[in-house]
Amino acid sequence: MPADPFPRVAGETSARRAGPPQRSTTSPPQSGAKASAVEIRRSARRRRTVSAYREGDRTVVLIPARMSEAEEQRWVGVMLDKLAAQESKRLLGDAELSERAGQLSEQYFGGRARPASVRWVTNQNTRWGSCTPSEGSIRLSHRLQGMPEYVVDYVLVHELAHLLVPGHGPRFWRLLEAYPRTERARGYLEGVVAAGRLPHLPAAREE
Repeated sequence: MPADPFPRVAGETSARRAGPPQRSTTSPPQSGAKASAVEIRRSARRRRTVSAYREGDRTVVLIPARMSEAEEQRWVGVMLDKLAAQESKRLLGDAELSERAGQLSEQYFGGRARPASVRWVTNQNTRWGSCTPSEGSIRLSHRLQGMPEYVVDYVLVHELAHLLVPGHGPRFWRLLEAYPRTERARGYLEGVVAAGRLPHLPAAREE
């Protein structure tokens, strides 16, 4: 197969131009407040591009018919992350962030973690979030904006847990076990940090 296709998140109109699918499969919804079933549509007319869009309570991912099962799984994950990142960047202001924190507290901590304030800040460049338990305040780095929703949720859950357990001892990490995407989110953030440490290639010299 040629080099990896360049993925794009498309609307329903552009996706329909790909022609009738050869095969369509639907996966159960993943966990999370905005989780939806994933329908995978394969098309013989689609050569290289991969696209995805929301359709009601489903996420539709369109891929080339000749893509392997392993590639299918990988690209579904990529496209779900891209959609989630777009939605997170578009929807979550301070008010929405505070509302989301309340939802996560109810879902994972029985509503016991009750922050007085939750907001984005631009002065946290060495950590993703912070919490001051005595004030009940949670602050998230603006660098998280645009990242997948499950990553932002993980940081919120992490800081909410600090309202219940200030340190990072065993009890704290047991609390985080309630969030099912902890390891995936931590891996994503570690990848972002590692990528930021890579040396930059020098710009090509103009002739």
